[in-house]
Amino acid sequence: MFKGFKDFLMRGNVIDLAVAVVMGTAFTAIVTSVTKGVLEPLLAVLGGSSQLGFGVTLVAGKPATFIALGPIISAAINFVMVAAVLYFALILPMKTVQKRYLARKGADTDKPVPTDTELLIEIRDLLAERAAGTQNGSGGNGSEKESARVQ
Repeated sequence: MFKGFKDFLMRGNVIDLAVAVVMGTAFTAIVTSVTKGVLEPLLAVLGGSSQLGFGVTLVAGKPATFIALGPIISAAINFVMVAAVLYFALILPMKTVQKRYLARKGADTDKPVPTDTELLIEIRDLLAERAAGTQNGSGGNGSEKESARVQ
């Protein structure tokens, strides 16, 4: 029972989902600040409530046209801090644990991935072998039309 739970956690999906939820929440704060700090004052040019703080006034003498930059900067700093903490506290250690776990299970994590060119050369060679086998009458799954297309 615990082995299955451990395998479930080691896949990393749970950690990735938790990180996504927390980062999404932090990003929501940025969007909310932009809305309240920029869009609402632009709409307030027609009339509305006053906002004070760090920012720019669009129309002199109308405090409702004040673009508050303070909440936006605060939310951006908050987002970067949350993302950094999550990365260094959860993601980095989790990747290290996953590598060790996969190494213990015998999985080869350092296996080189073939390049596109290598894969295309391999496909070409296999098609050439298949075409040669069909032309020699030694069998094969392709028809004469397929052999002609390969050449």
